Amino acid sequence: MCHGCGACKLACPQDAFVEEEKRIGVIKKGRTSNLEVYFGILEITEGTKTPRLVRKVKEYIDEGINILDSPPGTTCPVVETVRDCDLCVLVSDPTPFGLNDLKLAVEMTRSLSLEPVVLINRAGIDERDIKRYCEEENLEIIGEIPNDLEIAKVYSQGELVIEKIHNYRKVFEELGEKIIKKAEEKKVPKKVEKRKIEKITKKDFSSSKKLKEIVVISGKGGTGKTSLVACFSALADKDFVFSDCDVDASDLYLIFSPQLEEKGYFIGGYEFEIDSNKCKGCRKCEEVCRFEAVFKKEDKYFIEPSLCEGCGACSLVCEFDAIGKQKKVCGEYFLASTRFGPFSFAKLFPGEENTGKLVSWVREIQTYLGEKKRKEKALSDGSPGLGCPVISSLAGADYVVVVTEPTVSGIHDMERVLRLVYHFNLPGAVIINKYDLNKKLSDYIKEFCEVNNIEVLGEIPYDENFIFAQKKFLSLVEYIDDKTTEIIKGIWKKIYSYFKDAHLSL
Repeated sequence: MCHGCGACKLACPQDAFVEEEKRIGVIKKGRTSNLEVYFGILEITEGTKTPRLVRKVKEYIDEGINILDSPPGTTCPVVETVRDCDLCVLVSDPTPFGLNDLKLAVEMTRSLSLEPVVLINRAGIDERDIKRYCEEENLEIIGEIPNDLEIAKVYSQGELVIEKIHNYRKVFEELGEKIIKKAEEKKVPKKVEKRKIEKITKKDFSSSKKLKEIVVISGKGGTGKTSLVACFSALADKDFVFSDCDVDASDLYLIFSPQLEEKGYFIGGYEFEIDSNKCKGCRKCEEVCRFEAVFKKEDKYFIEPSLCEGCGACSLVCEFDAIGKQKKVCGEYFLASTRFGPFSFAKLFPGEENTGKLVSWVREIQTYLGEKKRKEKALSDGSPGLGCPVISSLAGADYVVVVTEPTVSGIHDMERVLRLVYHFNLPGAVIINKYDLNKKLSDYIKEFCEVNNIEVLGEIPYDENFIFAQKKFLSLVEYIDDKTTEIIKGIWKKIYSYFKDAHLSL
């Protein structure tokens, strides 16, 4: 979990810390058609260093048009990607999950003094809610991409839609022209109101109890992980307590419709500020900051909050006591009751750090609820990806379920997240969601799992009833009884039976 800030070395009077360079990932270059592509691949377990790798990839930005594909969510890697861009295009879909995540992303981009535009994907499902929100927020909807299964099938193969489905070429050409024009306009962003923080009280949720815990994760967003967790929650017995560890885009609560019992603020560390009346301009703080958070403007030094990781290295080297600190509120946590059972979840404020710490806090609350409500088992919706939130989601788990999809990117991310699971020596298995998007790749996933002695719990077909259930704020198994729900029920029985003694070998 080390961020490599160097503060420990600065603080040690015995010079007992040895520092050496460490590889955190690689940057690769490729070419597709007439485009150059640069991308970074982070080493597993190095999630805390993601913003640094993003920064390195951005060094390849050149003259002309540069398109950056941002990570999902609103945390530090996203902030680092979006920072200093001319335009941010927020891609959303007309579902409760999509709208909830869009609201968070809008707040994040506006806090960076950037007014975004919205692109609606999978249009045609019923866009009234998302369009109403955009109208209220004076957000421009720059385009709509139809809810076309053929697009998903082309994407699954790693192909370009405009090359495989020719009638979409004009759609994307017109969309590209609009985006370029918008990037040149530099619209003034709507001001983000400062969040009002009520009285902060420190609460102790420590517990001596150890719950038997199932964690559901995915290597990438959009695999259907949270929708499946909602189904499993509806099928679980009354001895379970639940949590949502996807704290920067918490969506599970939308299905759970929780009755809040308690809430509070999450203190993620400290924020630092330079007192210009005391600062002598020696530049030592700027020299030791490894996150480029200290900068000079009009002969005064400042600390940029969105870049600062709160390590305190700057204050350690300041000889003039010019750098003050205060506790930083990074998010909120919630304890609730639901129709399924006790539930803990949290919301990281957009653009904030310490996602991993907040995930650990959510799981600590989950254990506390288990002891308080006399529950023995836990089911957690883990974070997507490979970063520190995922590592915090996995720590101490008893069984891990990896949800993947038969796409080129889905397989790549599945293999990486399984290596992370193996790194922690955790038992687990795989679910192939939307398997019929690409049956050839589904077969590849099954072969990969068989070779590596990984259980495939089942294959779930592409089913738009997930969307209709979500719009009713229900899990699929509550919304309808059909072939898909029978498969999901069978998978849950397997998970429960493998809970204690399954093993993962990779």
